[in-house]
Amino acid sequence: MSDVQSLFHVLGPLTAFGLVGVLALVLRWAFSSRRTSLVERRPKQGSSSEYGLLVAVSTPGSVVEAQMQRLRLEESGIRTTLVTTAEGPRLMVFPENERIARAVLES
Repeated sequence: MSDVQSLFHVLGPLTAFGLVGVLALVLRWAFSSRRTSLVERRPKQGSSSEYGLLVAVSTPGSVVEAQMQRLRLEESGIRTTLVTTAEGPRLMVFPENERIARAVLES
């Protein structure tokens, strides 16, 4: 065996073990429970006040009723978001559409 072949004979397995080690470190970091994880966490139900700019305009009794109200608002040209909060389903809209959305739902 030449010197080059014996060098490759030693460096080949070392390179493979090194790559597996780096991959193990990256996967451990990606799936860690810290807040910096790249893997999406399960959504937690919160209160209706935890949705930033969105305002709750309806508190329907069931998800089916919420879907029907959401369709009515969307047919009127109002963008809505249906969320399941700790208090139950809520229809959320942006503040500038709140008055119009409430009027549509009351009619």
